[in-house]
Amino acid sequence: MENPFNRAKEDLGNIVMLEHVNVEIPDQKLASEFYLVGLGLTRDPYLFPGTNNMWINVGRSQFHLPTGDPLVLRGHVGLVVPDLEALLARLSAAKKALADTKFACRERNDYVEASCPWGNRIHLHAPDCERFGPVTLGMPYVAFDVPEGTADGIARFYREIMGAAATVENGGDRAARIMVGPHQCLLFRESDKKLPDYDGHHIQIYVENFSAPHDCLAERGLVTEESDQYQYRFQDIVDLDSGKCLFTIEHEVRSLTHPLFGRRLVNRNPAQTNRSYQLGADEWNWALPVDNSKTGMRAPKAAEAATPFAKRRARRLGQQGM
Repeated sequence: MENPFNRAKEDLGNIVMLEHVNVEIPDQKLASEFYLVGLGLTRDPYLFPGTNNMWINVGRSQFHLPTGDPLVLRGHVGLVVPDLEALLARLSAAKKALADTKFACRERNDYVEASCPWGNRIHLHAPDCERFGPVTLGMPYVAFDVPEGTADGIARFYREIMGAAATVENGGDRAARIMVGPHQCLLFRESDKKLPDYDGHHIQIYVENFSAPHDCLAERGLVTEESDQYQYRFQDIVDLDSGKCLFTIEHEVRSLTHPLFGRRLVNRNPAQTNRSYQLGADEWNWALPVDNSKTGMRAPKAAEAATPFAKRRARRLGQQGM
């Protein structure tokens, strides 16, 4: 049978979701002003309601912000948000509350760059199906600055140890692109700048084959924590021939049987106010409609409900008697 479809285009590799980025913060009030008021994101209403941690929902992904000395990611996080103009207005309004911090906001050609009160950089993009998939709110990528000459080794590590789909891009700065879910990736972009020391921040991923990467990591002495039945951690990405550390970023690796996998996250509509309240518009739907016409999926047949009940019943009885 002739196959008109490119099946490989739908392959994800072993990593199926980038769930959260974790950086510690010293002040929940300032974090709320930036992440909730400025960015328009949503605090998880169910978990960690106290002052020791706060989880911030971004579509299907999250920021985890435990209380502690500030940690700064060596790179930036890419987000998709529904409306850049509304975002800029909120960030402008938040300036006073974030004065005397490392908060910054500037409009670039096709995105907004914002820095949190402790210097974590976030690139905020408008929805774009071609680049980021059918989402209006989400975390499509995390980009890391890495030493020159490491992109090939990093891509090979993810391919052979983690079973991920990984490529190396040569346009501009050389970079390893690691697929970590539908329309999600990690970018490791080479830089000639001196990198700050690693301070302990981490990312969390879900993997389909949980045991094989663990065995490969353990064989090389790279597992740093045996967390529980559903989770382990490692932090060094190494050259597979020499064992040399290419880059350090802690990975919290979870199985698809982890109790939190697939958990529905609440996302609010940041445009809702008490003065312009719209009934039924509290929650934001992060997904965009998908045009399936290009996939070969057939449109549904006309609903049988259009046929009078008696005729439908008579037809079914007739079919049963045949």
